[in-house]
Amino acid sequence: MKMWSESTFGAYNAKESFMPEWGKHVYRVGSEENFDVQTPDDTDSLKKQKKDIEPWLTAVFQSEHLALLLGSGFTRAVATQACTDASDMGCDYTKFPFAKEIETAANDFAKLSGRGVANIEDQIRTANSLSQGLKILGKSDERILVENATNELIKNFLYGIAQSELNIKNYVEGNAKIKLKDNTPSWYSMEPLVMLVSFLLSFASRTATRERLNIFTTNYDRLIEYGADLAGLHILDRFIGTLEPIFRSSRLDVDIHYNPPGIRGEPRYLEGVVRLTKLHGSLDWIYHNGFVRKIGLPFGADENHPAFSKDPINTVMIYPNSAKDRETSEYPYVELFRDYSAAVCRPNSALVVYGYGFGDEHINRTIIDMLTIPSTHLIIMAYADAERRIRNFCEYVGRKSQISILFGSHFGHLPTMVEHYLPKPAIDRITLRQVELLKNRGWETHQPKDSDEHERNGEKQ
Repeated sequence: MKMWSESTFGAYNAKESFMPEWGKHVYRVGSEENFDVQTPDDTDSLKKQKKDIEPWLTAVFQSEHLALLLGSGFTRAVATQACTDASDMGCDYTKFPFAKEIETAANDFAKLSGRGVANIEDQIRTANSLSQGLKILGKSDERILVENATNELIKNFLYGIAQSELNIKNYVEGNAKIKLKDNTPSWYSMEPLVMLVSFLLSFASRTATRERLNIFTTNYDRLIEYGADLAGLHILDRFIGTLEPIFRSSRLDVDIHYNPPGIRGEPRYLEGVVRLTKLHGSLDWIYHNGFVRKIGLPFGADENHPAFSKDPINTVMIYPNSAKDRETSEYPYVELFRDYSAAVCRPNSALVVYGYGFGDEHINRTIIDMLTIPSTHLIIMAYADAERRIRNFCEYVGRKSQISILFGSHFGHLPTMVEHYLPKPAIDRITLRQVELLKNRGWETHQPKDSDEHERNGEKQ
């Protein structure tokens, strides 16, 4: 199977390159591009950048099909704004037998996949492979030691995710204020609650007659669900039920409608509905009695909460990133990746990526397939690219006209994006109607700041 290794990217870059070397701050939208913005926070620069970027994003968000892919950088951005740290994805080999062998194998696979350094998912997958090999060899004592160490590793990983959730929740509910350093832009102090809700609503505020926003994430935490609750968004997923929702394989296009008062037989689509797919599983998914279930684990639960499994290696549904296609075919991940590919690989679709480092081959392959359709578009928003995977991916794919880029500590900074570049989430039809009436009567007026919002939400279609 073909892997996106550094050598593969390097060979491609040596032959052809449509992008110059990236500076610290980069943006490329439509025909406007600057691969080395020197002073992006300067007032004049902000005006020009906003003029270039916001209308373009508004137009792309108007696509017939819109999807949002969020990686670990999204959680890290919100956690940073809440003055805490996201859960650590680093490896811990201290309690493992064959520790050196596991570490070597995990690092080898990470390099083969172009990730450079192994993460905890690489370690879990390598340990599981070793356990299966020891089982085949009949070495039960060594296998038990490996499984016990893996169980402890997963347990600590889950506790770390829950602790990160709790820290964010406590900060949001405590209404703490961020202390700024001297000469720091004022919007850097944006409250995490406002930032999280505004970010989600910028994508979800589509008129109900348009197809729903599809949100995909590789994260195990429930930050998206938490933000959706705060924003009043309705989430549709594959789980059916109330007490312990069960994952179902049927792909019925279930939606939410309502009947206007006094009107019968004309149900209307409810606004603020999104579809969520967690590609790698979730903290609150377990496998029990042949079914994948969603348990009632509170956001930011304590590690002593009874819903936490004492045997996560055999129950909790988290998914080490795949090395082989057969791994993605295991239940329920085949259904999740089918939803992902079906949502993005179709004409007139736009995929917005934030906080994803392009380190998962199965996700990258679908994006490449999507870009073979000329009417599709990819928007990459990233704070950093330490291992050059994003740059290498863009060079490997080519298709300059179908890729937009917002990169760096300015353009990839979540509060800055929400404040200056993302389309405003409000759908203010009363103000827009007022402006239209004043114009028709010949009275002087000015267009409201967010006047292009009705175009993004299909009001002029």
